[in-house]
Amino acid sequence: MTYYLRMHADSCTSHAYAHGDDHPHGHEHGDDHSHGHQHRHGLRGAVKEIFAPHSHDVADSVDDALESSAAGIRAVKISLLVLGLTAVAQIVVVLVSGSVALAADTIHNFSDALTAVPLWIAFALSTKAATRRYNYGLGRAEDLAGLFVVAMIALSAIVAGYEAVMRLIHPEPVTHLGWLALAGLIGFVGNEWVAFYRIKVGRRVGSAALVADGLHARTDGFTSLAVLFAAGGTALGFPLADPIIGLVITVAILAVLRTAARDVFRRLLDGVDPAMVDIAERTLAAHPGVQAVRSVRMRWIGHRLHADAELDVDPGLNLAQAHHIAHDAEHELTHAVPKLASALIHAYPAAH
Repeated sequence: MTYYLRMHADSCTSHAYAHGDDHPHGHEHGDDHSHGHQHRHGLRGAVKEIFAPHSHDVADSVDDALESSAAGIRAVKISLLVLGLTAVAQIVVVLVSGSVALAADTIHNFSDALTAVPLWIAFALSTKAATRRYNYGLGRAEDLAGLFVVAMIALSAIVAGYEAVMRLIHPEPVTHLGWLALAGLIGFVGNEWVAFYRIKVGRRVGSAALVADGLHARTDGFTSLAVLFAAGGTALGFPLADPIIGLVITVAILAVLRTAARDVFRRLLDGVDPAMVDIAERTLAAHPGVQAVRSVRMRWIGHRLHADAELDVDPGLNLAQAHHIAHDAEHELTHAVPKLASALIHAYPAAH
């Protein structure tokens, strides 16, 4: 016999049943969690953090589904505003300098900023209630937006690499050096601020897609930084600085692409941080009345976690006692694992 518990957090009521086959008991919650994590230190750690920011899955602090979606939308809105102001500032420089190259770079940065729009739509969709057709809601739209962002980062790497190679083969004189450097500085500062902000919020709400979009902004910042360095190199009498720095930036973008693609595809393939599974197993195994943990499985749907666990309990327990053990174990689990939106726990009578 399998003990079955269903608990609803919104009404604080619970119902227990007994079945002869496998049935889950679930729970949704919106509690806050606090967990420790370790940061990278030193120059090497700082550089690695730029190209491959480490996951804060076990340390997220925004746990309510609607609150985290609202935080994601707010991050997209603010970053779009900052990128818009950056583009306007670059347009002013273009108009003053009359540089066609600067105009092309500004248009490129502006079009790249629009990649946040699909992510905005995805966050909005994630707030919609589940339907008969989409039983788990529309959180997966966030993963699709992440794929689009990864594709845009890959396109940036291709364009940057192509331009650098063409400049090496067919060198062109670089003019308006002062204005070029100013535009590069404006683009770098604006994009790097947006990158830092998006990545920070993306980690906090558990959104791999928002982190990827932050990395995408960082690639645009790298491109603008290349413009700044190229202008400096040319001013110092080294015109090949432009294509050489372009190739270096292409390699940097590929490093960012690797990180973004890894995180987004892990979500698509239901990958989770093994440390989270370890926490869940330890929490359930340590609960009084649980004799063994058969299995624990987790998956992300958007920026929310969902868990499924199988436990062994004393076969001599009555339904009310099994209900109490499962209820308390499930409650501890939702407090131990951050970003956990629901838990389905199967309680089996242990074999003697």
